[in-house]
Amino acid sequence: MRVSSEETLSRAEKLLEKVEETRRQLEQAEDSAQAIEILSRLSELAKEVEAELSRARREAEAEADASA
Repeated sequence: MRVSSEETLSRAEKLLEKVEETRRQLEQAEDSAQAIEILSRLSELAKEVEAELSRARREAEAEADASA
């Protein structure tokens, strides 16, 4: 099953919303241990966003090639 670039971008947008929420949590962190935990989550979310954007780029290129 192929996933469209729009679906992939939608997933990336949802991940970016999670990044923003996690960033807000970081601003409210009460101690360094909590901040480190939140930064770790931000790092993982950033990796997921990057993977989704790469997937969207590949899908968009495949869709463009298919319609050419």
